[in-house]
Amino acid sequence: MINTYDVIIIGGGINGCSTALELAQRGVRVALVEKDNIGDGPTGRSSAIIRQHYSNELTARMAHYSLGVFQDFEERVGGECGFRRTGFVAIAAAKDQAGLAANVAMQRGVGIRTELLSPEALREVMPGIASDDLVAAAWEEDSGYADPYLTVNAYAAAAKRAGARLLTNTAVTAIHQSGGRVTGVATAAGDLAAPVVVNCAGPWGARVARLAGVEIPISACRVQVSFFKRPAGEEAIHPVVVDFIHATYFRSETGGLTLVGLVDPAEANAIVDPDRYAEGVDTDFILDSGERLIRRYPAMERSASAGGYAALYDVTPDWHAIIDEAPAGSGFYHCCGASGHGFKLGPAVGRLVAERVLGVADPLFDSRLFRLGRFADDEPVRGRYEYSIAG
Repeated sequence: MINTYDVIIIGGGINGCSTALELAQRGVRVALVEKDNIGDGPTGRSSAIIRQHYSNELTARMAHYSLGVFQDFEERVGGECGFRRTGFVAIAAAKDQAGLAANVAMQRGVGIRTELLSPEALREVMPGIASDDLVAAAWEEDSGYADPYLTVNAYAAAAKRAGARLLTNTAVTAIHQSGGRVTGVATAAGDLAAPVVVNCAGPWGARVARLAGVEIPISACRVQVSFFKRPAGEEAIHPVVVDFIHATYFRSETGGLTLVGLVDPAEANAIVDPDRYAEGVDTDFILDSGERLIRRYPAMERSASAGGYAALYDVTPDWHAIIDEAPAGSGFYHCCGASGHGFKLGPAVGRLVAERVLGVADPLFDSRLFRLGRFADDEPVRGRYEYSIAG
């Protein structure tokens, strides 16, 4: 006997689990299929930064909405997400000063508590920061970071409580279609039927799309993170910092550590097989990221390396997600290609996808910015900085 649902979601990362919760809460019969365990994929290895600094009003609104969910997670989702409010700083080069100011003005217009800081004011927020090479920075006092593994598992548990069925360690092997529409999926545990299938497979998103004969421009890219033990005198947690001048981000981590990654567009060149990639950190990366960190946070010259790891981004040509039904009218929806934005926007994305699938007439978020056709139309999502990952 084939199990029948209203919607089948492929992928149990934050986007899949938040979508499952949003749909289940609306009375939709949902099955979420994950080839591993919840939290085993890129979401569980996310740096989990929660910030609202974006160049586009839609992504800024989505980030603002998502922050509200993280702040009130137990009430709105249930369980723990490990959110820590540390504040967030965006540091841009002098050539980006006008873009920074325009972003802050736009963000304030959508309700984000943010402001421009002079180098002197920035040193009051984070006394150890080097600021001689910048003109201004953006500051968000409400932002911070969360625990990605706790978060995604809390979402999965909430979706299950709301009535969704979760099938873990269950790979999708085929997508069934008839008359130009999806009719369900085949899995190692048997067939599932539904008139709607949502591809939330992240770095495996292009592979899943091909099961239905659809091509989407997503690459699985290896990204690395390093850890450094803060030295004596620097034990206190510090704000999350995105440093566009040195193409890095860093934040506090438990155990007196600072976590460091890159916001370098060159990371898109590290294309790998998502099932077979080196999950350890490279020595060269530790040295490079450490040197970049020291330029912005000089006291870390006395730090000690504490290793690191590699994870995956699902990267599109403009570093923004694809959220669309493709082909149109097929019932096959795609929600992947988050390009490093996925965790911080996850709560909003779940609502956006659920309302798109249900055809809500006046959705909270308009998905047109994320349409697949933008690439063919040469209308990519553009930000105000060189680094599209900033949005």
